Amino acid sequence: MTHAPTHAPTMAKLTLAERLRPWMPVLLVPALMVFGFLTIDSSSSWLTLTVSGLAMGMMIFVIASGMTLVFGLMDVINFGHGAFISFGAFVGTSVLLALGAMTGVPSLMLNLLAIAGAVLAAMVVTGGMGWAFERVIVRPVYGSHLKQILVTMGGLIVAEQLIYVIWGGHEIVITRPETLKGAITFAGAALEKYRLLAVVVGLAVFLALRTVMRRTKVGLIVRAGVENPEMVQALGYNITRVFVGVFIAGSALAGLGGVMWALYQEIITAHMGNEIMILVFIVVIIGGLGSVEGCFIGALTVGLVQNYAAFLEPKLALISNIALMVAILMWRPMGMVPVVKAK
Repeated sequence: MTHAPTHAPTMAKLTLAERLRPWMPVLLVPALMVFGFLTIDSSSSWLTLTVSGLAMGMMIFVIASGMTLVFGLMDVINFGHGAFISFGAFVGTSVLLALGAMTGVPSLMLNLLAIAGAVLAAMVVTGGMGWAFERVIVRPVYGSHLKQILVTMGGLIVAEQLIYVIWGGHEIVITRPETLKGAITFAGAALEKYRLLAVVVGLAVFLALRTVMRRTKVGLIVRAGVENPEMVQALGYNITRVFVGVFIAGSALAGLGGVMWALYQEIITAHMGNEIMILVFIVVIIGGLGSVEGCFIGALTVGLVQNYAAFLEPKLALISNIALMVAILMWRPMGMVPVVKAK
């Protein structure tokens, strides 16, 4: 007697809920935008809040993307990430102040060149700091989370004190370049020029990271090194050097985010990086450790929820991000787009 072959379930046999399940995290951001549109009376206010939330989310993503790479792929809890944000902000601000002749003229090209110079300087400095930080502080404590928390927290304190030594203990106020001041009017809504730029930069960073991790040999080696470092080492690749490169890239992204956040707040302090780390950890956790896509969705979600809640119920905004994290982890305990590792 012959038996009919057993086939795996096809898409035709899946229910609608099962088909939509992988896409549900992606649909969360547009769902939030629709919710905001339905609950906010004025469409112009909704558009202003939405663009502001997306811009805030993009800046948080740039900062958190470096954290999710280091935390999720290398299994390193690095509280010193906040120091790289602050250093990036101070270095970038120093460059922008030195290039006042370029930022003070109404020329978009010169203004963007000045910002590019500030970003490049910040990324070089924080990338170098990341290399030293990994080599001196993190490398001796690989595999021990408790020791990582203690030593990186100590590194954060030392870095903040270095900022006081170099730049002093006072706040530094910085104004945005001339062509990025103010807002443009669209459909009756006031959209800040700088926030529109932040959306573009954040989207570019996301696409670049996703391309590198999924379409290049470097990304393949990194992902393979996470799955099976012994095999990657046996194939002739120096996995230690690869992970150091990941740490440097994550630190440089924190520097980029620091410059963006400084121009967003228009005031910088030595502990500004430490303050934003709460949002960074929330984004990394709800997105899924090591997931660039999850980090991106999580950051946009946090930005939108923060802005909508502050408008609809200001008191609720104080706990909105914690409530969001609790709700998402109850829905998806491993984060929205978890990285599945081989067992």
